[in-house]
Amino acid sequence: RPVNGRGAAMVLPAGLRERVAAVHGRSALPERLRLYDGWAARYEQDVAALEYRAPHLAAASLAFAFPAPPAGARLLDVACGTGLVARELHRRGFRCLHGVDGSAGMLERARSTGLYRELRQCVLGRESLPAPAEHYDAVTVVGALGEGQVPSTVLPELLRVTKRGGFLCLTTRSNPSNLRYKEELEAALGKLEQCGAWQKLLAQEVEHWEKATSEEESAQGTGYISGVVYLYQKCPVPP
Repeated sequence: RPVNGRGAAMVLPAGLRERVAAVHGRSALPERLRLYDGWAARYEQDVAALEYRAPHLAAASLAFAFPAPPAGARLLDVACGTGLVARELHRRGFRCLHGVDGSAGMLERARSTGLYRELRQCVLGRESLPAPAEHYDAVTVVGALGEGQVPSTVLPELLRVTKRGGFLCLTTRSNPSNLRYKEELEAALGKLEQCGAWQKLLAQEVEHWEKATSEEESAQGTGYISGVVYLYQKCPVPP
């Protein structure tokens, strides 16, 4: 990777930069879901061009922490998109995957992978997750916790559907336009830890998270933005 990639963001196609900016903008929810529906067909091509590493990093962290053979573990992939996280989890032996997303277009793509046993439409932050309490051995939210995306107020709902001793793997970006959200998220994560709802196993800062779509977002002119993988275990933790 280039040590100094000034201008690297500008190498990305203008259309891709516009699509990313649109979904991270401050548009109202119906408009944002419409943008995601429209992006579904090009989404995987675009994130490949961005060298987006979150699905791989999150799945690797979760698999590393998982105590038992994962094939029988029930896992919920929140904001599952086209199924990038499912692909990575499947590769690591997870077979019982459920997914939710707010975008019908994204869910259609996820369905075509054949990797999910169950897929449901759910707009997190507006609706409860379509699952009973303590239903899942693990829950992932990869790429959706960010400014203009899923609010940090959803954390208790993620915890609700996780079994005691189960794992929650979350990611967010550390680029300038997401720093305020990241601070809010980390405050909420810390509050839940202090009150004994879960314990932190990992908070891994990753430098080359994905390519920056503008010079302002690029970390020290590298042409990339950084991000974080968080891994928590719901209390009480089994001995």
